[in-house]
Amino acid sequence: MLSHIVTAGVVLLTPVLFSYFLLRVIGSNLRRRSMVKKATITRSAFGERKATVVGFFHPYCNAGGGGERVLWAAIRATQEKWDDVLCAVYTGDQDADKETILSTVKSRFDIHLDHSRVVFLFLSTRHYVSATTYPHFTLLGQSLGSLILAWDAFTLLVPDIFIDTMGYAFTLPMAKLMFGIPTGAYVHYPTISTDMLSSISSSTGTRVRVKLLYWKLFAILYGLCGKGIDVIMCNSSWTAGHLRSLWSNRMSTISVVFPPVAVEALTDAIPLSRNGIEMKREKVILCIAQFRPEKKHDLIIDSFAHFLRENPSLNDTQLVLIGSVRHSEDRTRVYDLRLLAHEKGIKDKVVFVCDASWGDILQWLGRSWIGVNAMWNEHFGIGVVEYQAAGLISVVHNSGGPKMDIVIPGTGFHATTKEEFADGYRKALELEGQEVAKVRQAARKSAGRFTEKVFAEKWLEAMAKLLQLERTG
Repeated sequence: MLSHIVTAGVVLLTPVLFSYFLLRVIGSNLRRRSMVKKATITRSAFGERKATVVGFFHPYCNAGGGGERVLWAAIRATQEKWDDVLCAVYTGDQDADKETILSTVKSRFDIHLDHSRVVFLFLSTRHYVSATTYPHFTLLGQSLGSLILAWDAFTLLVPDIFIDTMGYAFTLPMAKLMFGIPTGAYVHYPTISTDMLSSISSSTGTRVRVKLLYWKLFAILYGLCGKGIDVIMCNSSWTAGHLRSLWSNRMSTISVVFPPVAVEALTDAIPLSRNGIEMKREKVILCIAQFRPEKKHDLIIDSFAHFLRENPSLNDTQLVLIGSVRHSEDRTRVYDLRLLAHEKGIKDKVVFVCDASWGDILQWLGRSWIGVNAMWNEHFGIGVVEYQAAGLISVVHNSGGPKMDIVIPGTGFHATTKEEFADGYRKALELEGQEVAKVRQAARKSAGRFTEKVFAEKWLEAMAKLLQLERTG
């Protein structure tokens, strides 16, 4: 009996061990091939000095959203702390060159980088992680597609440290298995969450049961990815809770590092009062969010239309939607939202501002009364912190990071339905005098927890661990 067990174990382990050693051999060859290119790019920035190459896997680095602010703030902090580190960004933004991307970083985020110590490696296989590529089994398709994209990245350059800053968790054990290099992850949103599993666990029907089984199997695969990560950071208490459930073997090493928000720049640029007199605000409801389906701009427009119908005395209120447009799907979405505003009879009261510069955003934050975010289970909500730092009164979805971390009592309102959002707008606009001043001041004070300085300190702690692993390994 014992011999049968041993034989079965050998049969099962042999292909696993063979695959592991094959990956290491392939990885070793790729790493050797990368040495010449690595020497070339580091020499141009550092001369003959030895440098460490830190690879940031961020296929949509030019998207201009909150995730990109994290990427560029992380690179800035790394550059300011270590003068012997070269940051290599793996991106699929082939329609933009290095100078164009860094110019956008400066205008959109007011982040200035040392151009000589950041390089871009342009990937040609980004379509493999696009949701539109996989009409069915999208989560699995995108995750397996990220392995193809990572292969594309590693054939261009094998870094000394590999960090995923966009949520492609499957790439991390790949890097670890092939090259044995230190790996890090900054997680904005788990690819699958326990909320997703619980949302259909009580449903019936064959199709639903199959979907639940698929999600559960995928959750197991996703859970295994946690084993291949040396340093794990996430952006909110909500995200941390889900990761600790899915990556239960890494509970003690998952740290919450709130994303950087330009709180200081906002507080300097937008005073709440002058000579003891509250600064005048316009009746503007502001939404800053990428034009993506999950941001629920349709709910915001619907709730705004309901608000105007129910509150005719406040019909001089305006809704302003600011967001980046990444591709043709986003442009189509903006067109559809304009049509929705027209159908609701409020097109003259809704303003769309696409790909706004930082200066334009500052102007709107200084003018507006309310900041709105309607996304269900928003992982964090950088835009919401910007509202608070600028002294806006927030009306946000009663879930995720905005509920758990940002909009604490006395700084705004939570809502779920269009009626609740409309009521939140009314309550905020009816505040006046010392009452509204108190809420604005409380919101600004709350935003102090999410400054760029706080983020940089936490990021550098994690980066120091990865550099220590690289230099002692």
